[in-house]
Amino acid sequence: MTASAHLPKHGAVLFAKDLPGIAAFYGQLLGMTQTVTEKRLIVLESDTYQLVIHGIPTQVANRVNITVPPERRVDQSIKLVFPVQSLADARARAVALGGQVDAASAQFTSRGFTACDGYDPEGNVVQFREAAR
Repeated sequence: MTASAHLPKHGAVLFAKDLPGIAAFYGQLLGMTQTVTEKRLIVLESDTYQLVIHGIPTQVANRVNITVPPERRVDQSIKLVFPVQSLADARARAVALGGQVDAASAQFTSRGFTACDGYDPEGNVVQFREAAR
């Protein structure tokens, strides 16, 4: 057994205005299980990854305007990356969940995967990756 077997899962913390909506987007699109539900926190998990969705304080949330469709937050200093079985399937499902995976023409292949950017219902830019064919 390696030393990393005793470490916690890889993960990220995402701050959100609409805690249940963002949790539904990632949970349903990525097939993650909701393991913790608290007033200001929802935890989604897969076998190898943990996504903590943390509510932003009300005074901050009141200043955040989420448009429909959401405006991409392209000036962020981080982009989440998630594996999916199929970019085409993720593309079809993301819209129904309030986000988007960009058109197939925007995909690129590199280092054994094919990737495509998109965004979640609050405009956070996300990259989705499938195994290269």
